[in-house]
Amino acid sequence: MHFLSPILESYIANSSEDEPELLQELTRETHLKVVQPRMITGHFQGRVLSMLSKIINPKYILEIGTYTGYSALCLAEGLKKNGELHTIEVNEELHQMQRKYFDKSGYGNQIIQHVGDALDIAPSLNRTFDLVFIDAQKVNYDAYFEAVIKKTKPGSIILSDNVLWSGKVVEPLQKSDKATAALLEYNKKLKEDPRVETVLLPIRDGLTLSRVL
Repeated sequence: MHFLSPILESYIANSSEDEPELLQELTRETHLKVVQPRMITGHFQGRVLSMLSKIINPKYILEIGTYTGYSALCLAEGLKKNGELHTIEVNEELHQMQRKYFDKSGYGNQIIQHVGDALDIAPSLNRTFDLVFIDAQKVNYDAYFEAVIKKTKPGSIILSDNVLWSGKVVEPLQKSDKATAALLEYNKKLKEDPRVETVLLPIRDGLTLSRVL
């Protein structure tokens, strides 16, 4: 869903940092070879993720939902020199494409791929994460949040993507729409959860920033 006019969206993107050539290449290949290419993060939101990561300068990042690796590469731009980014993707068919672009970037040795269910993998990671990005199955957002908050510390940031869900969160809820129902509960939870302070940013399809207290 476009919350701003295409002209304004273009102006915003053109007034922000340019999209790196490697990410342009990844976008092209994603659209050519992968189902549902609209799931890719994209230029403007990617630069937002990059900037947030650079401000935080995390040593350890956790990403739930790698897809083809665009957001991971953006988040990696803010890593400390000895930092690690752990990214989890359930679709093993995307592993090779992810690795190709990770290795073409300057962060290949710092990005660690995991294939499988994040609810099984995240609890097994022996790290305390400074930055977490959740962008996977919407019906599991609450479960992902509960899994990752145990792996954070006060001051850590948890980002949640697609929380406006094409505007469906403010439309009459269809009984069969489990994703929207889950996101409505999740957004309410983050607003009221005493463990975090939260602001919902109207960036692309909605990006929530939660700071662990």
